[in-house]
Amino acid sequence: MSLTGLTLDHWRTLDRDTATRYAEEAAHRVDGRFVRLDAAPRPGGAHRALIERAGDTYALIPGGTVTVGFDPEAWRPLPEQLASYREESLAGGFGFDEDPRDHLARVLSPRRTATLPTVLMAVQAAPLPGAPGLVPGLLAERGLRLPSPDEWEHACGAGATTLFHWGDAYPADTVPYGPDGTGPHRLPNALGLRVAFDVYDSAELTSDPRSVYGGDGGEAACGGYGTFLEWLPLATAHRSRSMADLLDDQEDEEASDYVTARPVIDLS
Repeated sequence: MSLTGLTLDHWRTLDRDTATRYAEEAAHRVDGRFVRLDAAPRPGGAHRALIERAGDTYALIPGGTVTVGFDPEAWRPLPEQLASYREESLAGGFGFDEDPRDHLARVLSPRRTATLPTVLMAVQAAPLPGAPGLVPGLLAERGLRLPSPDEWEHACGAGATTLFHWGDAYPADTVPYGPDGTGPHRLPNALGLRVAFDVYDSAELTSDPRSVYGGDGGEAACGGYGTFLEWLPLATAHRSRSMADLLDDQEDEEASDYVTARPVIDLS
């Protein structure tokens, strides 16, 4: 049994006992405690292995050669998404591209492959422990690090080719922010992470300061850009330029109020 060679595809094929042994080995390597293994939420899905270390809960994220990013040319917008873009975003005079695929190509990372290690990743992101530029060093002191952009997208999407980690559609009866909202964005993702759940509060740092994922600080919602663009910052491959611009001053303590960090533990 090798955690180093554990891939997401292989993880999906494991029976409960074998998956539990992998999770227990991961916990042992980091002096942690195996908490539980949740069954895959749907057929063909992945187990959710949770491990506790130093009071925080982590999920096992299998690696391997994976595909991340999004291909706008292959995207087929749902009628309500297309209607929202045309009737709200374009009509609002915000200067967006006529074709929503062009807009997606500018704000979503491109489709690509990456080879990633198997890691433990915090189930919930936490407030920054200091100014953005200090975070990598402060995490390193605790044996932690930030995820790379590829790792973040892989952990969020868990192999899904859909726009959002839960699918292509967003729930029409709620909004992508606020503590009282309900919907698939509020549920743990396929690997057990609470991720990309609130456009105001779930923006996250990665090891690349220009790649901020999980939210836009409410820019689209406050700007009245329309329902589809209001939800888009929760897309797995969405990188928020406005949040990255906000963090350009890596010594700005106030910037830490607008983003969070999801610690990663290496297993190798």
